[in-house]
Amino acid sequence: MSDIPDGYIKKKSSTIPFGYRVSSIKGYLEPIPEQIQALNKYLKGINDKAYSLREAAELLTSETGRRISHVGLKKQLNKKEWEIFPENYETNKDGSFVLTATGKPKKKNGRPVGATSKYTYSAEHKRKLALAKQKKKLQLEKKKLANKEQKLRTEEVIIKKSTESQSSNVFTEEELKQTTPTVRESLKDKKIIFHPNEGPQTDFLAAGEKDVLYGGAAGGGKSYAMIVDPLRYAHKKAHRALILRRSMPELREMIDKTRELYPQAFPGAKFKEVEKLWNFPSGAKVEFGFLERDADVYRYQGQAYSWIGFDEITHLPTEFSWNYLASRLRTTDPEIETYLRCTANPGGVGSHWVKKRYIEPNEPNESFLGGDGLSRKFIPATLQDNPYLSEDGVYEQMLKSLPPIQRRQLLEGNWDVAEGAAFVEFSPEQHIITPFELPVHWERVKGIDYGYASESCCLWGIVDINDGTLIIYRELYQKGLTGEELGSIITDREVEDPFSVAGVLDTAAWANTGTTGPTVGEALVKAGHKLRRADKNRIQGKIQIHEYLKVRENGRPKLQIFNTCPNLIRELQSIPLSKTNPEDVDTHASDHAYDALRYMIMSRPRMESPFDRIRGLKRDIYQPVDSTFGY
Repeated sequence: MSDIPDGYIKKKSSTIPFGYRVSSIKGYLEPIPEQIQALNKYLKGINDKAYSLREAAELLTSETGRRISHVGLKKQLNKKEWEIFPENYETNKDGSFVLTATGKPKKKNGRPVGATSKYTYSAEHKRKLALAKQKKKLQLEKKKLANKEQKLRTEEVIIKKSTESQSSNVFTEEELKQTTPTVRESLKDKKIIFHPNEGPQTDFLAAGEKDVLYGGAAGGGKSYAMIVDPLRYAHKKAHRALILRRSMPELREMIDKTRELYPQAFPGAKFKEVEKLWNFPSGAKVEFGFLERDADVYRYQGQAYSWIGFDEITHLPTEFSWNYLASRLRTTDPEIETYLRCTANPGGVGSHWVKKRYIEPNEPNESFLGGDGLSRKFIPATLQDNPYLSEDGVYEQMLKSLPPIQRRQLLEGNWDVAEGAAFVEFSPEQHIITPFELPVHWERVKGIDYGYASESCCLWGIVDINDGTLIIYRELYQKGLTGEELGSIITDREVEDPFSVAGVLDTAAWANTGTTGPTVGEALVKAGHKLRRADKNRIQGKIQIHEYLKVRENGRPKLQIFNTCPNLIRELQSIPLSKTNPEDVDTHASDHAYDALRYMIMSRPRMESPFDRIRGLKRDIYQPVDSTFGY
């Protein structure tokens, strides 16, 4: 077309090249001169060896405000190098380029014209390099300090063991190397047989909280920690520990490990095979038991234990057994502290209640007070925390070969992925994206699931006008909100949105509960929010979410989520299928964000521009029964 301005290029895909933006001319992209100028400047800098690809990408991103990766910059260089640096290519006598067999210009041999042997940096870039060097040095110093703190913690554990028991020998020469010469001298006659791995395993053995979960990825050294921890009071007559698993056969491996360790740590310790009980010279006991059914807890009725541990606690379907056994925790010796200890990998029938008890209340490695008044902590473990399994890479490779869900549970230690998950096609790599500036003209929508005792959730979505992708860019997830409070918060969140965001609301929020005041729906409408009743067809809604999660021919799913929406991401990863209706999700699981998403998708959000909507508006009266999404 002759009326196409200079510099405009045809739009060939949904990806907008660096230096261009969508133009008012359909099918064409408009150049952004300042971006193209900056791009050419840094491409020349790369050619002249003034910058590396990564350095140039960072500087270009900072200067223009538009992100470009070093990979993208490399593609730009490969695509435009012969145009920007023709002097680096062979030419014929008529000035045309000599072409290779592939039809591309042939590059000259040797170094590019004007290239120097060393990088030549600007003063500003030198300053940035110096700051980066200082930052790296600071990080190194912090790492050294952390190592020193770790050594001090290890030494504290050793000294505590040594002072509490002259018969306990549960530490190694490697462990002694981390202590001061004075401590090493005082312990030189000890027989060293065990050394906890630095990091989570040592933290678990040194934890002072009443109830601790040590878990995460497979191979983190959890089983050894479980059999060593009850030895902290093995020199005390009143000490009695109980180590549990789901079934007795599963205990065999742990018992075999104790046969190697316990007699060396405490000479004279005897194991009674029938009772599955260790007797220590002091009179202390370590017992092994099982809990195949909830009723098995009554085997321990009337017993008292100062230490109770459960290996692979997610094998318990409910927390009944664990709560009952916690009531057996007591001692007659005031010098003995009582402890609950457990280990687990993500997954298993009890993963939900374990996650709710130990993981959701607080950050990992941070102590908190549970609703039952017990001090509690979750200590995560990874394969890299156990050098005996991670060094050769064989065990890691075995974990990588597992199916996707098991791989994310056992290799990554991901607690948000559950067996029987409803949306197995959900992939963090495909569906979770980094926030970016949203175009003004893209259609915005919202879906709301209301709760007072439980969480209210509002999700905001935007439709990519180029291919119809629904992008969830904001979430509100909060309990205890009245209709007026919810309306006020939503209003505050939408200040940055260029237009009024229409949406759908859970039909239950419109129900009149007998109060004299307005319903939640009426309160939200009164606050100025354009809402209509949501389509609550559960089966069709779930089917539609599956459709939106599918990766299309263009390599992009129809649903993507900003990484600033953790609750929606968590629910899509973990929400299980209903046990009574496999076509639906489990309604007893956390599903507030899922419901808000379902309502939004069932409203059929469309790619229409708000400008087009205004132009085609035939009525100016808000009607909540509109068949299409929009007002």
